Amino acid sequence: MELDAYFKRIGYLGTPAADLQTLMSLHRCQALNVAYENLDVFLGIPVSQDPHAIFNKIVHSGRGGWCYELNGLLGWALENIGFEVTRLVGAVRREELGDKVIGNHLVLRVDLDSPWLVDTGVGDGLIDPVPLQAGTYTQGHRQFRLERNHEGFWRLHNRPGAFPASFDFLDTPGDEALLSATCERLQSDPDSPFRRHLVVQRMRASGGCMVRGLTEIDHNDGSTAQFASEGALLERLEALIGALPPQAESLWQRLTADAA
Repeated sequence: MELDAYFKRIGYLGTPAADLQTLMSLHRCQALNVAYENLDVFLGIPVSQDPHAIFNKIVHSGRGGWCYELNGLLGWALENIGFEVTRLVGAVRREELGDKVIGNHLVLRVDLDSPWLVDTGVGDGLIDPVPLQAGTYTQGHRQFRLERNHEGFWRLHNRPGAFPASFDFLDTPGDEALLSATCERLQSDPDSPFRRHLVVQRMRASGGCMVRGLTEIDHNDGSTAQFASEGALLERLEALIGALPPQAESLWQRLTADAA
């Protein structure tokens, strides 16, 4: 882990230590400066969970990523600083879709004097980590609710109007085989939502936006705008993500064909 390169990529200017101040700063910097994006999966480019491959993609190539990459990178950086990090199995939209989605999300727990929920992997969610205890947490205009159900799962209710609306997770060390198998399945299954839908999300302290297919949705007011040309789409994606893979030149044809 080249920590200095990682710090530069996320815009972190402090002196790191394994303490709450550093955890808060790193989480916020990554959440606000690295986009959630599934371009590779949508375009059929293999995505690895190898930390070196993730580092090269996000740090050296200036890309974003999905949860396995975003939280994987953050967890690796935190471990290198000296934090006690546990990778957890998550389940985005389990509230709606049931147990079949268990493993579709990687979540982190960081233990200081008490445990903290750490997650930069949903694209429109936590800006700062929150204590791993039931309660309501406010971060600027965003409000979240964390609860534990009778099954032993925790559920984070996202801010009102956000996508996804919630995700569940277990706070015991995650089944890495399950996470790996689910990561592979979500890339290979033609019915995977990540294969079928282009999603790019970028958070800002005061809002943010999501590009879903040919539509951009403003996080603040829910207003939408349609991309009218390939140039407009690629220019916007580059502004939100940073670098784009060469295969992005095929996005317009793919998206317009899907919309036809």
